[in-house]
Amino acid sequence: MKISRGKILILILSIGSGILISTMIKSNLESYRPVTLSHIKSTEKEIEESIKELNDLEKIIDSKEKELQSLAELSYNDEDIVEKLNMNLVSNKSVSGHLDLEGPGITIKMYDNPEDEVIGEDVNQDVIHDVDVLNILNDLRVAGAEAISINGERVISSSELKCRGPVIGINGVSIGTPFIISAIGDPKLLMASVNAPGTYAHVLKDVYGIGFEPEEKDNLYIPAYSGNFEFKYAKPVREDEKR
Repeated sequence: MKISRGKILILILSIGSGILISTMIKSNLESYRPVTLSHIKSTEKEIEESIKELNDLEKIIDSKEKELQSLAELSYNDEDIVEKLNMNLVSNKSVSGHLDLEGPGITIKMYDNPEDEVIGEDVNQDVIHDVDVLNILNDLRVAGAEAISINGERVISSSELKCRGPVIGINGVSIGTPFIISAIGDPKLLMASVNAPGTYAHVLKDVYGIGFEPEEKDNLYIPAYSGNFEFKYAKPVREDEKR
């Protein structure tokens, strides 16, 4: 029986098509992998991180737009620019302690135990030390004190407190008892920070008999820091250098 050329050609094409189709199916099957739970969680985490990055960028953009709007509101004449710069200067000087300030707050008079009898284990526990004053300052800061002075010396971030025998050194100046601490802030909160049971001031007063007399004031005057402070090692970081 003879087979025509047409049938042979059809047969060859059919076989070739079958091989081609099977190869394509096999290739497609290999390109797909089963989706696992860990893969889904990993993808969700990547999406969440991307959303967070977008939110952070939106906040930065919003902040910059507000700055631009603030600048745009200026009429760009010399008086407006000088006024804005002066406002920034006053704010910076207030924070750094280089400006006289006034406002409500409290004063604290601290002095050594006035009694002749030694209350502590030795006489050193009946006198005020630099650490005692430092702990009181820390409690006042935690309570929201915005400006503090000791015997007229402004306390700033770089102010040191050193024991020098019967006196304490601050900002290079020696001061003796009584120590008068002035603090501007919410009088109620400041009083609570040195009057509440268990506070450091409470222990000084009730356990060691240290003289401690806090008083609320409607208005206090705290002088500016009179010294000079320069950074020797720290330097400002430009916006394009931030990590």
